[in-house]
Amino acid sequence: MPTYRVRVTKDYLGFSSGHFITYDGDQCEPLHGHNYYAAVMVEGDLDSNAYVFNFVILKKALRAICDRLDHRMLLPTRNPQITVAPSAVAYTVRAAHKTYVFPREDVVQLPIPNTTSECLSRWIAEQLIADLAAAGHNLGGLRAVEVEVEETIGQRAFCRIDLPLA
Repeated sequence: MPTYRVRVTKDYLGFSSGHFITYDGDQCEPLHGHNYYAAVMVEGDLDSNAYVFNFVILKKALRAICDRLDHRMLLPTRNPQITVAPSAVAYTVRAAHKTYVFPREDVVQLPIPNTTSECLSRWIAEQLIADLAAAGHNLGGLRAVEVEVEETIGQRAFCRIDLPLA
């Protein structure tokens, strides 16, 4: 049996976001940002249209996710080294010896342990699967979804999620 995959990567499938990462137990890198780019690959059987998955639908779904992250400060909610105190207008964030205050409308909280490219690629993959399913798209013929997040030229992470065949 042949294996089919399609990959979508476009210049508009990106997002510019701020973040910082904690590491080595008590370290916190400086606040900074990236012009991230995302790509998605899906693998599966051909459907009745001879598609693995419709490119147009895949691009729109990934773009919607990128748009939610664009021009935002990314904060993980599952990092024991970071405390986030929300108020009506802002988030006060403490990590290591640093304290930041970010306006609420500029923040996206993500249920991940750190805002690494690896964690972002997994979150985007899970979100993409959920969004496509919620929109009523048939994912039954897909075997896997793989998302790539490039944080800068030559630095990228991948997350592949294998799907149960329907």
